[in-house]
Parts: sequence; structure tokens; C-alpha cells
Amino acid sequence: MRTEETIRQIRSTLDNSEDLNILDWLTDVDYGTQQSDYFSRRQFGTGQWLLESNKFQAWLHSDQQTLFCPGFPGVGKTIISSIVINELTSRYSKKPGIGVAYIYCNFRLEDKQKVEDLLLSLLKQLSEGQQSLPAVVKELHNRHQPKKTRPTCDEIFVSLQAVSRLYSRTFFIVDALDECRASDSCRKDFLRRLSDLQANHSIHLFATSRFIPDIEKEFQPDTTLEIRASREDIMSYLINHMQNLSSFNDWNEELQKEIIARIAEAADGMYVTITVREFQSDK
Repeated sequence: MRTEETIRQIRSTLDNSEDLNILDWLTDVDYGTQQSDYFSRRQFGTGQWLLESNKFQAWLHSDQQTLFCPGFPGVGKTIISSIVINELTSRYSKKPGIGVAYIYCNFRLEDKQKVEDLLLSLLKQLSEGQQSLPAVVKELHNRHQPKKTRPTCDEIFVSLQAVSRLYSRTFFIVDALDECRASDSCRKDFLRRLSDLQANHSIHLFATSRFIPDIEKEFQPDTTLEIRASREDIMSYLINHMQNLSSFNDWNEELQKEIIARIAEAADGMYVTITVREFQSDK
């Protein structure tokens, strides 16, 4: 009995090791580190307005929904994306039938964010959510790895379709679509692939972007929810950051409240950067 148990453990270890190698072969891009970093920067309680909004709740509970969230630079779109990702992963962590995958687009990484790369990242994350590596992913690896070739976009898409079918519902979050490379029709092709997935599977897509006409057209007539820093979010942000300024803490409470209120009003939905220099003046 001990020998049989040992053999089972060895096989399990070998399978796990092989599976990890295959997942790394798909792509070495890991958005988890970015997610942890962005989410750690949020001010506690911010973004709650979006999570509690009717449009977000409708997106969350309806099938094959898209929620497009445009916003101006500086309103905190990426932080909002990290909050949404955390909400979904926390809510569905114990529900293996629901998949969550996400991408943080970055113009500095456009060479690593071609259509194939983006689809591979989604495929990898959904595959990681399964108890065992999907057979279709192993087949994809076995077809190419011996020849040192890479899968085509169509092959990746077929595999992504197959793995998506393993879930009853799937959530995709794509942050900063405006930073997704537009050359070679990359962004357009990526969105088309996501649309094709939605046509046949229960796919929920959440996407953020600056106000770019070409991108906005892609999401008509989908539900749109503009991202703006709420007054409560700005006030919370200001209070937290300005309390770290020694000069600010020397002022009386009424003056502190007035300063915070005026900055929040002037911010008009935009986050501001608070530096010590701005408040180093004669009192």
C-alpha cells in the first residue's frame, strides 16, 4: 500500500511539474504581480461606488454582458480595474465553475502584447483555474514544442474556446485598451476575438480606456459607465495623504477641512498628487 501511495504521489508531482512547464510555455507574462501592486495602492473604500452601481450589478449577474468604462487620464481607471478584479476573484474563489482572467495593457510592452500574446494570457489564466491542465492545452503544447514552433492565433483561439466551455461563466477584465497596440489591427482583432467568444459562451467583458473614438465605436451599443473619482474617493485620498505632511498637521482642524474640501472640489473627478513642497509655506 505504501508503494502504491508513493507511486501516486510521484506521478502527481511529475504531472504538476509538467503542467507548470506547459503553462510557462504558453506565456511568461504574469499580470498577478501588477494586480497586487495596483490593488495595494488603492485607498480603502475607494471604488465602492462602481461596485454598487446598477450598471455593474447588472453586468455581474447577466449573461454575455459587456461593461465599457471610459475615463479621462488621472481618474484612476487602473486602480478601479484592480478593485473589480479583486472583487471577482474574492467572490468566486470557491466556485470552480466561474473563471476570471485579466490583462493590463501597457504601451511600453506592446511587443509582448500582440493578439496572440493577449489570448495566450487569457488561456493560461483560465487553464490555471482548472483542477488539472485541460487536454486541449496539452495537445497544443505537444503539437508545437518538439518543433520549437509557436501556435497560430487561430489555434490559440480554438483552445481558448474549449477551455471557456469548462466554465459556466467567465469574466474577462481588460484595462487600458487605449494602450493596446493599434498597429497591425492588433486591438481591433483582439476585440473581435473577444466578441466571437461572447457569441457562443457566457463571457462577461469589463474594459477601461481613455476616450478614443475608434475604441468607443467598438463598444456600441454596449453598456457604458464613465469612470470618475467620486467626491468621497477624493476626500478619502486627500485625508490619507495629507495627514502624512507635517506642515499640514500643524494647522487647525477647520483650516485642514477647508483645504481638503477646496482641493476635492477643484479636482473635479480627477485624482491629484500631493507633495510636501506644495504645503511648505509660511503659516
